[in-house]
Amino acid sequence: MKSYLFLMLAICLEVIATSTLPKTKEFTVWKPTVIFFLLFFCALFSLNKAIKTIPLGIAYAIWSGIGIVLISLTGYFIYKQKLDIPAIIGIVFIIIGVLIINLYSKTAGH
Repeated sequence: MKSYLFLMLAICLEVIATSTLPKTKEFTVWKPTVIFFLLFFCALFSLNKAIKTIPLGIAYAIWSGIGIVLISLTGYFIYKQKLDIPAIIGIVFIIIGVLIINLYSKTAGH
């Protein structure tokens, strides 16, 4: 259970870090750039803690799947970026995949 808390922390930190990318202006604005790298380092540190008991492939699938959904929502609500129907369908499939892993996989470390 503790590993899943680290995984959720890693996901949140990575989403916040990735959300700061546009503000870095291709890493030319120093404050958001430093924040980005600090948050990303903390995300990877948390992911490293999570994979002590969660298999790497499972942890990464969950991390990237939930991250994609949250970043897509961030792009939509904060940066006013639109998603077309194929993108939305793809994101739904990602959510389904993450649910299948968590609900049915014996390797998910439950």
